[in-house]
Amino acid sequence: MRARLALLVAAVSVLTLVAFLVPLALLVRTVAQDRATVRATADAQSLVPVVGTADAPTIRLTVEQLAAESGRPVSVFLPDGTVLGAQAPRTPAVALAARGQSLTGESAAGREVVIAVQGRADGTGVIRIVVPRQELTAGVTRAWLVLALLGVVLVLIGLAVADRLARTLVRPISELSAVSHRLANAELDARVTPAGPAELREVAGALNHLAGRIQVLLVQEREQVADLSHRLRTPLTALRLEAESLRDPDDAARIATAADGLERAVTGLIQQARWRRAPTPGTAASDAAAVVADRVAFWSVLAEDTGRAVHLDLDPGPLTVGVPADDLAAAVDALLGNVFAHTPDGTPFTVRLARDDGEVLLTVADEGPGMPSGAVRRGASPAGSTGLGLDIARRAAQAGGGRLELRSVPQGGAQVLLRLGPPTPRREA
Repeated sequence: MRARLALLVAAVSVLTLVAFLVPLALLVRTVAQDRATVRATADAQSLVPVVGTADAPTIRLTVEQLAAESGRPVSVFLPDGTVLGAQAPRTPAVALAARGQSLTGESAAGREVVIAVQGRADGTGVIRIVVPRQELTAGVTRAWLVLALLGVVLVLIGLAVADRLARTLVRPISELSAVSHRLANAELDARVTPAGPAELREVAGALNHLAGRIQVLLVQEREQVADLSHRLRTPLTALRLEAESLRDPDDAARIATAADGLERAVTGLIQQARWRRAPTPGTAASDAAAVVADRVAFWSVLAEDTGRAVHLDLDPGPLTVGVPADDLAAAVDALLGNVFAHTPDGTPFTVRLARDDGEVLLTVADEGPGMPSGAVRRGASPAGSTGLGLDIARRAAQAGGGRLELRSVPQGGAQVLLRLGPPTPRREA
């Protein structure tokens, strides 16, 4: 914007100066020519009384004296054909003046001033003075240089004023852009100092108001999520008490362990809702092999109860990915939970974790009815669920620099591929 304003001002200034200085330069040249012509005409007029009354020797002496003083060629053509002063041929202008008409014309040597002198007894005499081209343009070049220098100075002044004006506009706009990027990066305390024209100050005030409203709404939303999560503690406590009353110690320990894991998840959700900022890709890492093995072991108990065969294929670890362990565990739970929720009991499934071209590929495949279309839309599910499970997995993959892929197997069943990228070192500010 700053360069464009400078270019605009430069273009307008140049056009204005050209429209003003070119006619002025032509006028300067015309005035110089007219001034030289007027001087030559005055010199010629001073010879008229001498040429009209004196004899040839007197006229010759006066002409030579005038030529020496003026530095111009001066010729007098007498009616008998005698040429006094500078010898020159009879030009058409001289011939015309011999008929009684004074005039000014152009010749190869410069501007020709001829004056007819009448009243002589032997006829009409003609005075001819040639103004050299050097005299016609004397001082014009210097005047043109002064005008050109004046034009350059005016353009530079215009550019300086335009640059100063542009800086007063660009600086507030740049600050607005920087604050908007900070707000996009979840720096909700970023604010703009209103500056510049009234319109930009109004925009800055509106952006500050918007940032404040976003901050208030996010705080309210986080508190609501935390409150809802906290309500789950009551049924969790009841579940733990029920587990302690079971007669089978193994069942009691298994249910208590599950309740403890669920309570930790609820506590993590409360903390995340209240204090955690937006996740930054690549700033956390975890061992995918350990996380997947742990979650498959957790779901294997339910798989055994529902008659599902679990096939687990893990590459030797560690398989480090750029996703926090809690987020990756939530994504694996979402994928495995979908298998149990959308396939009938007894349906086998496979979990495979392997390296794949610099990434870590997690594949969850089942032999159920397959994946309905549009299942990745957040909050909407054709199968009657919340529609959040696959979206949780997708966001975890994107946070790790990967992606989520859904495939339907021709012979029946579904495949969910979670590609996870390696951790990226945190950049220091």
